Amino acid sequence: MPGKHQHFQEPEVGCCGKYFLFGFNIVFWVLGALFLAIGLWAWGEKGVLSNISALTDLGGFDPVWLFVVVGGVMSVLGFAGCIGALRENTFLLKFFSVFLGLIFFLELATGILAFVFKDWIRDQLNLFINNNVKAYRDDIDLQNLIDFAQEYWSCCGARGPNDWNLNIYFNCTDLNPSRERCGVPFSCCVRDPAEDVLNTQCGYDVRLKLELEQQGSIHTKGCVGQFEKWLQDNLIIVAGVFVGIALLQIFGICLAQNLVSDIKAVKANWNKQNLENHWLTPTISKVLSASGPLAWTHPALFSLAWVVHTFEPTFKTWYLSHKSPDSRLLGKKAIWP
Repeated sequence: MPGKHQHFQEPEVGCCGKYFLFGFNIVFWVLGALFLAIGLWAWGEKGVLSNISALTDLGGFDPVWLFVVVGGVMSVLGFAGCIGALRENTFLLKFFSVFLGLIFFLELATGILAFVFKDWIRDQLNLFINNNVKAYRDDIDLQNLIDFAQEYWSCCGARGPNDWNLNIYFNCTDLNPSRERCGVPFSCCVRDPAEDVLNTQCGYDVRLKLELEQQGSIHTKGCVGQFEKWLQDNLIIVAGVFVGIALLQIFGICLAQNLVSDIKAVKANWNKQNLENHWLTPTISKVLSASGPLAWTHPALFSLAWVVHTFEPTFKTWYLSHKSPDSRLLGKKAIWP
């Protein structure tokens, strides 16, 4: 009808998804930076930062690695997602999606392999624990981690208390001068609820007793078996946690990809509207007509005109893909008659 106008909404970046992704990632960015700072501080206290070779001197696992690796990954992901959403940077948003997707597939592959190769995983876990038993006294963080695991799962060693023969302070050889000879750490002991003060010497000489006598003083089950039993007893909770983490990762990937699509749509619409205003490359006819009749016989002018005509589409595509749109035009709604 005459005098009436139709309103068409142009593509625009969704504010809800943009700022939700920004807020979601800024939390992870701060937490990751905090974990990384704690890890670096712990290494500084142990002198690792001044002597990098100390990282390879420890025969077992350094728990500080958990803080450094987890903190570093969370910081990188949080930075890419936070800044990418705030500045509408498609490169950072794509990096965030790919990195998060890679982590998701690594977690999925690890879970499948752990289920398929259960016996191999059990052997590797036994080997890992025994290597850390050897280095029990070498690092205070590792010592605290082993004590926590043995107390929490009510276990001792990988397969049993005799695994502590691998440690130079606890082995039962006649040449061992340590007072802890033929003993176990206090974390293997069965705690007496009536004791208010922890007895750190409760494991001394305990492995000189018969196995039945040991059961009243220490935990005789291995940590690998106790860990498997704990997983079976808490299977629903553990599975729920992993499914929740996976859904959170998938949601983050979808949100970032949706934001990338919105940004591309806005840029494509802007390029379409401003194509004629920003494109100034002359065509071959304009070059030849401006050069006069001699242009058809002059090799240099004719070659220039041919190059312009041949590479004009390629250069035009490059120009439009790299031309940053005016931020004031983004998100605006146009009214067309």
